[in-house]
Amino acid sequence: MKKIKQLLILVLFTAPFFGFCQYTDVINSNRPGLSVSAYAVGRNVFQIEFGGLYEQQDHNQLNTESNILGADFSLRYGLLFEALELNWEGTFQNQNITFTNLGTEDSRTDFSRNRIGLKFLVYDPFKNPEANKPNLYSWRANNLFQLKNLIPAVSVYAGANIVLGDNPFYVGDPTISPRVMVATQSRLTPKFVLISNIAYDRIGTDFPEWSYLISLSHAFRNPKWSVFVENQGVKSDRYSDILLRSGVAHLISEKLQVDLNLGANFKNSPSRIFVSSGFSYRFDMHKDDPIAIEDQKGGAGGPIKKNSMKKEKKAAKKAKKKNKGRGAEDIDLGPSKKQLRKLKKKKKGKDDGVIDF
Repeated sequence: MKKIKQLLILVLFTAPFFGFCQYTDVINSNRPGLSVSAYAVGRNVFQIEFGGLYEQQDHNQLNTESNILGADFSLRYGLLFEALELNWEGTFQNQNITFTNLGTEDSRTDFSRNRIGLKFLVYDPFKNPEANKPNLYSWRANNLFQLKNLIPAVSVYAGANIVLGDNPFYVGDPTISPRVMVATQSRLTPKFVLISNIAYDRIGTDFPEWSYLISLSHAFRNPKWSVFVENQGVKSDRYSDILLRSGVAHLISEKLQVDLNLGANFKNSPSRIFVSSGFSYRFDMHKDDPIAIEDQKGGAGGPIKKNSMKKEKKAAKKAKKKNKGRGAEDIDLGPSKKQLRKLKKKKKGKDDGVIDF
């Protein structure tokens, strides 16, 4: 077990540097890790993120060995406006425990994670497109790290943990306990994205919990692949740990992503090795708000006037081409504008009492 864990940790540290990937906002999935992006999925976008998991746990002090099978999910929906997101996420699992010193077995089945909350983007450094235009004269300025890239997008989260019935993983916890979190996201370069989460969980219970997540994504040329490495820390009287995971995701289409991740912790009470694979899919019902004419580029009537002038010129050119070569007997073009002005002036003179000889 110890040798397997050492090998796995080595793979986790080296995988991001040998993978091929590219960070993409096409589907904006929080998988394959557990860290939460600062950005919402977008108004009227409904997104499903689902995966199956397997974990092996060995607890030296309790003399137990466990095999865990389960599924984790996240249902995300963009509410009211672009910066607001409703999120229900959870993990349902079955844990088979063997007590090695007694030769007996036990089983636990329930939600190890079940919470719902709202996330709101309070600051976006890329909100003003004019201030974030690419530098047309410097490849270095557009592709290498700059100090201003450390300025993150920031969102806040407020929600609640839900414990239903006699949950064996949270004995004595109330049905509902609050949870708050701050999530940040920095685009270090076009190829590196840094996400961090700090959460205070199960507030008001006998075992409140602090946790953090730091995730780094690395991008290469292939736009279909992404890879990441993630560190998680948990501090509570019930359970404390530090975990490391890494994973790869493949973008099948703009709406569908599949992924694989694996990880381990650094202690033996319990010792943990886990793997998960899943997918993310979005139902995009998003529509942009119409832009008022006066707010469009070029001012009021700018684009419309330009388009109508193009149409008029095209129609005139077509008519001229059609009538080219025809004689006066073939087509009656009517009076010209100059002739109409003369007739109008002549008529006006008559109406004023001027005698026309």
